[in-house]
Amino acid sequence: MAAKIPVTIITGFLGSGKTTLIRHLLQNNQGRRIAVLVNEFGELGIDGELLKSCQICPDTDVTTCVSTAPTPNIFELTNGCLCCTVQEEFLPTMQQLIKRRESLDCILIETSGLALPKPLIKAFRWQEIRNAATVDAVITVVDCAAVAAGTFASNPEAVEAQRQADDSLEHETPLQELFEDQLACADLVVLNKTDLVDKQSKANVEQLVKQELPREVKIVESNYGQLDPSVFMGFQAAVENDLDNRPSHHDIEEDHDHDDEITSTYLVLDRTFDPQTLLARLQTLAREQEIYRIKGFVAVPNKSMRLVMQGVGNRFDQFYDRPWKPEEIRQTSLVFIGRDLDSSEIESQLLTAIGDR
Repeated sequence: MAAKIPVTIITGFLGSGKTTLIRHLLQNNQGRRIAVLVNEFGELGIDGELLKSCQICPDTDVTTCVSTAPTPNIFELTNGCLCCTVQEEFLPTMQQLIKRRESLDCILIETSGLALPKPLIKAFRWQEIRNAATVDAVITVVDCAAVAAGTFASNPEAVEAQRQADDSLEHETPLQELFEDQLACADLVVLNKTDLVDKQSKANVEQLVKQELPREVKIVESNYGQLDPSVFMGFQAAVENDLDNRPSHHDIEEDHDHDDEITSTYLVLDRTFDPQTLLARLQTLAREQEIYRIKGFVAVPNKSMRLVMQGVGNRFDQFYDRPWKPEEIRQTSLVFIGRDLDSSEIESQLLTAIGDR
């Protein structure tokens, strides 16, 4: 019988840096054959597309990362919070991957910022999965700056917006308790964005994290998820068999109401933008409207590279991830998460920004 596929679950709040960490891991995968499941939020798969641009896809042209393989290695699960939809979407995807177990070295699962780890881990006890895959480790990514500020997430309103807009979500979980649940399941804690705090604040956050860990768990520091991949691999924790030692506030989940005014919307614009002008416009929009999260790709005048732009609250990051593919239309694609969003109004305001079409 073939060995079980090791699965690493990466959890943490929206904006903590999970996708950035996975992207770095994929770009430095040391020859490992890795499949990735992304629990995306919104209609445009920005996080999944960002991971696909890592230039490590199997059987690809490394310049453009265009996969020629009939079976993809990055899967986007978009039907809601993964811990609440394990049977509807996660199970069929895992069954597909199990059929390919001989061609995979490991699987990474990036959960949404609201996912409770334990319901997902329990799925690895199911007959359809347990003989073929095991949870090697749970990695919890902590936004050091947000915890130092006492908010746990860099933009609590964005997390709440994601919660209310997800009709599949079955648990009402205060941020602090969800933070504690994510830590309680961890085999490794990544203290991310440490460059945004001073030495004392970092020490305070580390002490707080240690207080919430129910057992001895290593804590590593990171900026932009730049850690050696070997740090994440080879725990052999078989987490699905160790849940009794990973206490949770929310082993019993409760229903809650949803706010239909909190939604995600997206724009696809056939035009280019000057990055700094667009950034200023997006920051203004985030202040003037209840926009909690912005992420997407930007076409820049006279640039052969695609620009990634993402913001949580007032904090924005941008970088060029890969060249535009020859067959691609150079569009600007942006996803917005917030309350009572009007995509027409957002588009109207963006188009007042100066940029070349």
